[in-house]
Amino acid sequence: MIRRRSTPWIHKWSRPLIAAIAGFGALTTGYLTIEKLTGGSAACVAQAGAKGCNDVLSSPWATVLGQPLALFGFLAYTSMVIFALAPLVLKSGENSSNKQLENWTWWLLLVGAITMSVFSGYLMYLLAFQIKATCPYCIGSALFSLSLLVLTIIGRTWEDVGQIFFTAIIVGMVTLIGTLGVYAGVNQTGSTAGNPGQPEKINFVPQAQPNPEFGWEVTTTSGEAEIALARHLAKIGAKEYSAYWCPHCHEQKLLFGKEAAQIIDDSIKVECAADSPVGKPELCKAAKIEGFPTWIINGKSYSGVQNLEELAKASAYTGPSNFKYFK
Repeated sequence: MIRRRSTPWIHKWSRPLIAAIAGFGALTTGYLTIEKLTGGSAACVAQAGAKGCNDVLSSPWATVLGQPLALFGFLAYTSMVIFALAPLVLKSGENSSNKQLENWTWWLLLVGAITMSVFSGYLMYLLAFQIKATCPYCIGSALFSLSLLVLTIIGRTWEDVGQIFFTAIIVGMVTLIGTLGVYAGVNQTGSTAGNPGQPEKINFVPQAQPNPEFGWEVTTTSGEAEIALARHLAKIGAKEYSAYWCPHCHEQKLLFGKEAAQIIDDSIKVECAADSPVGKPELCKAAKIEGFPTWIINGKSYSGVQNLEELAKASAYTGPSNFKYFK
C-alpha cells in the first residue's frame, strides 16, 4: 500500500497567512491614504528635532502621478488579498478550472510580492539616505512585502524553481527601472539645486550666531505660491510660535523664501525667546507651546517644520501650489 505524502502545514495555511498580512498592509496604507487626502497628520511618535512619518508623507516621493503613494500601496495589498483568497472562496477542488485558478493566482502572488519587495527596498533607501526620517509605517510595510514574498515562495510546491528565479530577475528589473523612471525628477531635485520648475530640497546648517531680533538671514527667494500662502495664513489668523535661535524655525523660513517669510514675521510669527527684543514668551506660555516651530491653524496644532503643501492643506488654501522648496 502506497501512503500519501502528508501536506506540510505551511502549504495548508500559506494563503490565509498571505491574506492576513496583506490585510494588515491594506489597513495601514488605507489609513495613510485617508490622512494624506484629508490633510491630516498620521499618528507617529518621533524624537524632538527628528524627521518622522509626516515628513515622509509630505515629501515629493510620497506622491506618484498626482496621487498619494499610500493609495497605490493600498491597491497592491488589496490585490494580494484577492489573489490569496480567490481559490479558497471559490472552493478550489480537483477539476481543471479550479486547478488553473490555483496556479494562476500563485503566479500573480509571486509577481506581486516581488514587485512590492523591490519597490519597498527602494523606498527604504530613500527613507535612510534621501528623506533621512524614521517612519514605522514605511518600515512595517516593507516587512509586510518581504513576508509576502517569503510565504509565496515556501507556501506551495513549485515544480520549476529555476522559473521562480527567472521571474524574480525579470520582474525585479522591470520594477526597478519603472521606479527610477517615476522618481527621476524628484531624485534630480533632491540632489541638484536650482532646477527650473522643480522643487528644491532645503537643508539648513547654521554657520554663524543668530541675530536675537530676527535669527539668521533668509537666503531663499519667494515665488507667487509662497507669497499667496503666507498672505492666506495671515488672513485666517494662523500663528507660528518660534524662537530666533531655533534652526528648524529658520528652515521653515527658507521654505517660504525671503519675501513670504517677511509676511510671516510681520503678521503671524510669535517670538518665544525671552532674550529677543521682540520676544513675547508670555504668549507662548499661555498657548502651552512645547517645541519650535509650532503652528496653530484653525485651532489645530502642528509641531515641527511643515512643508508648504502641508500648510496649504491644513489651512484650506486654494491658490497657486507650485512651491519652490521642500524639506
